[in-house]
Amino acid sequence: MISKFMAPEIIFGDHSIQQTGESFLRLGAQRVLVVSDPGVKEAGWTAEAVESIQTSGLDYHLFSNISTNPDTAQVAEGAAAYHKARCDAVLGIGGGSALDVAKAVAVIVSNGGKIENYEGVDHIHSPLPPVIMVPTTAGSGSEVSQFSIIVDPARKKKMTIVSKSLVPDIAIVDPFVLMTKDHLLTAATGLDAITHGIEAYVSAAATPLTDVQAVNAMKLAAEFLRPSVASHTNVEAKRAMAMASMQAGLAFSNAILGAVHAMSHAIGGRYALPHGEINSILLPHVMEFNLIASPSRFAAIGDIFGASAGGEEMVRARHGIQAVRALADDIGAPKTLHSVGLRDPDFESMARIALEDACMITNPRDVALKDIEMLFKKAYE
Repeated sequence: MISKFMAPEIIFGDHSIQQTGESFLRLGAQRVLVVSDPGVKEAGWTAEAVESIQTSGLDYHLFSNISTNPDTAQVAEGAAAYHKARCDAVLGIGGGSALDVAKAVAVIVSNGGKIENYEGVDHIHSPLPPVIMVPTTAGSGSEVSQFSIIVDPARKKKMTIVSKSLVPDIAIVDPFVLMTKDHLLTAATGLDAITHGIEAYVSAAATPLTDVQAVNAMKLAAEFLRPSVASHTNVEAKRAMAMASMQAGLAFSNAILGAVHAMSHAIGGRYALPHGEINSILLPHVMEFNLIASPSRFAAIGDIFGASAGGEEMVRARHGIQAVRALADDIGAPKTLHSVGLRDPDFESMARIALEDACMITNPRDVALKDIEMLFKKAYE
């Protein structure tokens, strides 16, 4: 079996955001398009990255028109800003939304056309400008992944764009920035990281290299997500969750994901709902569905989340699903799609979109349209 493992240069540690400017210097940049979002800008982290850029003698232009579920128009606007300001490099600083837009902008300014042209796997052919990612949440893993997720409003779907070209040149992971996030965002993004770890671990494309990352990410999140949600100043928990998110990102970037993300993308294309919350609602139902495809892997997940001290594989696996549910309950995650505002959903239409998503390809169990509809209905009630 031949497998590939892709990763950027990684700079990890408290206050590592201050290395942003020096990192762009090493990449030969002169004028950086800074892609951020209003919340990160308000918290002061955008300014800190900009200060580092200026201290290194580089110029910049700020683009911050980013929404929770960014769409094609925002990507086009960001690309226009890049060209107008005559930039030659891209910085993404923020949560997964800002990072995904930064990647998509880099695609358009180097390859032309519209971001819709690059949906799917390996449709990017020209090299991107220098790209650096600074995540400000512990969840998306976009700073190390070959994914960009963008909403296409015309088709009411989240497009999954996958290419090794999307792996950033440098990822700067600063746990200190997580201390300004409230408990709700900490919970939602942490559950996203857990979903990444679990789906990558049971993926049909998992390898020993991705397993190492996925297992460690799950172990860290199982131990430290609760205390990270409980206290925004718990330094140990923030460092652990920053590492968990990054390692889960490395795992899913190379092993891809599964039905949870395919279904979540289908919902996100129609409803402006937090991605992490949707994942956490879908995750136990999809785990139960996928269980028979890999009992040994799900039993190992049960062991990681401290569900049981032993027993048969199926027993440990089922206890593991309950342990994941319990963790989500403990940190106040919503339990149903109805409770987060999904109204009058067209399950059949969303199921068709989910079935076409690139993430569904590596789901460990074969999935039919009726299966996805059933899972949506279970998660809704």
